Amino acid sequence: MSTILAIETSTELASAALLHRGELISRQSAGTQTHSDAILPMIQQLLADAGLTLAQCDALAFGVGPGSFTGVRTACGVVQGLSFGCDRPVVPVVTLEAAAQACRALDESATEVLAILDARMGEVYWARYRARPEGGWEVLAEPTLAAADQVRTEGRPTACGNGLSVYAAYFTPQLCASQFVAAHPQAMPHARQVAQLGQVYFGQGRGLPAQEAQPLYLRNKVALTTAERELRDAAKGAA
Repeated sequence: MSTILAIETSTELASAALLHRGELISRQSAGTQTHSDAILPMIQQLLADAGLTLAQCDALAFGVGPGSFTGVRTACGVVQGLSFGCDRPVVPVVTLEAAAQACRALDESATEVLAILDARMGEVYWARYRARPEGGWEVLAEPTLAAADQVRTEGRPTACGNGLSVYAAYFTPQLCASQFVAAHPQAMPHARQVAQLGQVYFGQGRGLPAQEAQPLYLRNKVALTTAERELRDAAKGAA
């Protein structure tokens, strides 16, 4: 089995993981440290714990986005630098797909998953997936940026991600019971799932050279004007 080093920095939690000989170990950091300060020490600790060097990894997987603008840029920049340094391919993993993988780890019956992550500015990132028997996910609905009330929930999938709790007015327990088989707002992207999916996709020949590691952005605009914030808040109040 391939050895995969993975990082995920698209949310408020920065994480790193190492998948080696079937054993998955990870580290995470949240709080005052920035992701860029925290991620490299975590990687160094993981490699030291496993008795490996970076060059002994087969590929480097990373959460490509969507997510925090700064976070996905951090992941991309770090993995590119490491990849150039050790001459290893990179494997991009969509963060919504990693959330779906986390959901399945919590709920083995979750074969069709709707991942909903907070995008701030009154919006969510969402995508829909079906688990493949050989590992990984089939994309049923591509990653999309939308208002919470525009998420397509037909068919009663299992739902996951912090968008369920951040926009609880749109995903109340009563609505969730009718919309979803189950709801797991705590299932979020983490380097553990990025490593697992990275191993699957590396085995499928989806590794890329370092220069092709690019963030997945769904939003060009990262801030609202005062007028736009007022309109957003008025719409929330009406809802």
